[in-house]
Amino acid sequence: MQKTLRRYWAVFTLPTLVCFVIAFLIPFIMGCGLSFAQFTTVTDARFNGFSNYIRAFSGDANFLAALGRTVVFTIACVVLINLFGFFLALMLTRKMRATSVFRTIFFMPNLIGGIVLGYIWQLIFNGVLAKYELTLTSDGKYGILGLIILMCWQMTGYMMVIYIAGLQNVSPDLLEAAQIDGATAWQTLIHVKIPMVMPAITICMFMTLTNSFKLFDQNLALTNGAPGNDSALVALDIYKTFYSRPGFEGVGQAKAVVFTVIVAAIAMLQLRLTRGKEVEN
Repeated sequence: MQKTLRRYWAVFTLPTLVCFVIAFLIPFIMGCGLSFAQFTTVTDARFNGFSNYIRAFSGDANFLAALGRTVVFTIACVVLINLFGFFLALMLTRKMRATSVFRTIFFMPNLIGGIVLGYIWQLIFNGVLAKYELTLTSDGKYGILGLIILMCWQMTGYMMVIYIAGLQNVSPDLLEAAQIDGATAWQTLIHVKIPMVMPAITICMFMTLTNSFKLFDQNLALTNGAPGNDSALVALDIYKTFYSRPGFEGVGQAKAVVFTVIVAAIAMLQLRLTRGKEVEN
């Protein structure tokens, strides 16, 4: 089997490589080039140096504000989603009835599209806030808080499934040894289970981190950045800069490049930190 894979590795990897080059690498390189140009379409681009980057940081306060909101939103989502997901996984790996039913119920929100979820939760939030004569767009903080709740509701079940797989992969011998040594449930969790599920924690943190940073459709449907631009995350701010402000297409492209670099750097750092804590099972 290994000889066959070594002999035909190019055949297996070539389709993926071609798709990666066509769908990601070429558009990314073109996008980087356009971030240094004034343009309305890719055929009329004129090089203008670092003007777009300067305008993105010095002439557009929305971008830095959206970046700050996105960081706060991402930290909240990464912490809450992983805590809730891990807690649910612990509960549903115990011997109890109807665990499969509960797993299915908690996973189902992840099957609903972001736009649909946004409009559904908009109705729910506005229905609750109406009792206090408020709406979701009365203040930017309501929109961000609503996005955090929506994101937790949608992704907790997905992370729960990954954590369940990690917990079920913990060696029973280790758990039995801990029990024989007199370890409490809390000590077993801290010193045995969590170190053993670090690979799952790495994956879950990476997915929640990247999905939270690039969140767009739920933000568009829930508040569309209102009031003003006070609840817009970076992805929505880039979209509005590109499509709603004539003459700012290059600025929007520069923001997208900066945002890509920031997300990639943070994701790489997170992978390096959590992988360093993984141990052999």
